[in-house]
Amino acid sequence: MDAAPVLLLDQLDSTNAEARRRAEAGEAGPLWITARRQTQGRGRRGRDWASQDGNLFATLLHVVNKSPAEAAQITFIAALAVADLLDRYAPPSLVTIKWPNDVMLAGAKASGILVESGAHASGGLWLAVGIGVNLAHAPQDTERPATALVDHLAVGVSAPPTIEVAARQLAEAFAVWLHRWDTLGFQPILDAWAARTPGLDGPAVARLGHETVEGRAEGVAADGALKLRLADGSLRLISAGDVFFGEAA
Repeated sequence: MDAAPVLLLDQLDSTNAEARRRAEAGEAGPLWITARRQTQGRGRRGRDWASQDGNLFATLLHVVNKSPAEAAQITFIAALAVADLLDRYAPPSLVTIKWPNDVMLAGAKASGILVESGAHASGGLWLAVGIGVNLAHAPQDTERPATALVDHLAVGVSAPPTIEVAARQLAEAFAVWLHRWDTLGFQPILDAWAARTPGLDGPAVARLGHETVEGRAEGVAADGALKLRLADGSLRLISAGDVFFGEAA
């Protein structure tokens, strides 16, 4: 499968916002929208996403004929594509994924993913798969430690990729995983994702907005939801939220 074309703009409020505008105007993509600078970058739960020059801000506009629950699986594809990108420049042993889609370098967050969707005029579902990757700078004063690729380069790698190169390589990696999803279904995606995701079989705390629950992670369900065994023995399926793994969670 060929990678979707990449559109690079100098400045946007948000690449996800631009994808939404284009989708609501009838565009179907696939198209990667990237920007050298964002003025109103967003993360999950409406949080600001620090948009420092030299980092990658990209959103894939893509229309699928899937249910919203199935379409949400694309967040796992996004995480795998980012991990493949980082593997090119950092020691692969440092690259991991934290459930569900934070990509980590040496245990600190190097990337964030935000997927938004809506009904498309064509009858399908438009997806805006937003991806931020800290290539050159890491934000300060974050809840959990953040890092940038520039601080973890492999031997023989002198610098992180430019925005242009990183966007193209991300698009290529994403296309590979998207093709596997379309042809083989979600299980191969989930297997590859789980192989990169530590902490799925140990202590975990999940912050769900209105409550905080803790227990022991017991892997993931077939749809990617985290299985959390609570102290009373009941099993809770966590589909979204902030989850912290390990004894220090």
